[in-house]
Amino acid sequence: MLPTVSKTRPSSSTSRPNPMFPQYLRRIVKWQQMDIEYTFWQMLHLCTAPKVVYQHTKYHKQTKNQWARDDPAFVVICSLLLAVAAVAYCAAYDHSAAHAVFVVISVLLFHFLLAGVFLATSCWSLTNAYLREEAPNSHVVEQRVEWLYAFDVHCNSFFPMFVMLYVIHYFLSPLLVAHGFIPVLLSNLLFMVAASYYHYLNFLGYDVLPFLERTTFFLYPIGVVIVLSPILILGGFNPSRYFMNIYFSQRL
Repeated sequence: MLPTVSKTRPSSSTSRPNPMFPQYLRRIVKWQQMDIEYTFWQMLHLCTAPKVVYQHTKYHKQTKNQWARDDPAFVVICSLLLAVAAVAYCAAYDHSAAHAVFVVISVLLFHFLLAGVFLATSCWSLTNAYLREEAPNSHVVEQRVEWLYAFDVHCNSFFPMFVMLYVIHYFLSPLLVAHGFIPVLLSNLLFMVAASYYHYLNFLGYDVLPFLERTTFFLYPIGVVIVLSPILILGGFNPSRYFMNIYFSQRL
């Protein structure tokens, strides 16, 4: 359980603007400054060996004195892959170019960026308010979770979920959106694994920070997902058909 009293330790760092963020935004349009190869290496290992990625996060902190990435390549490439996936769904299920543009923009803005900003801000506020270790004395330099790092954690957690719920789901969608018990079962299992893995990676992202405690809090949603999934299966709820109906109801 989280404590009911917030740790309100004063910090001068909270009042200083972060000079890294404007530089991060400027680099979004400069492909020559992005490390594309390392980004794809991270994406691969987030799906196969995520602890290795966060071990490199420790090295990044040691060399650049910040936990967050200073390279926006991960966000840019993830956005491009998400746009390609949305176009593929539109090619298979849509009926108008104008609606396809709406779907692509909606997926990029709401599924990834705005949802990411909301979740990152929530985790950033939660960790800084409740999960930081008490400083043993006033001479210890206080550390806080960077907002950009919280957004990095979300992006890292989102990518394997993207692979499962956008790529694998795309190829299985003719089966998953069909009527019957088997599509309901498979769809719920796919969503359960994707959501659980998202929260597991979220946990790894914050557990690597040495100044945080009780980071197992981020594993609690996995229990909720595991308990909820059988209820949805027995209730006949098909998440694939539900979400596909939001955008492509006339083609299902």
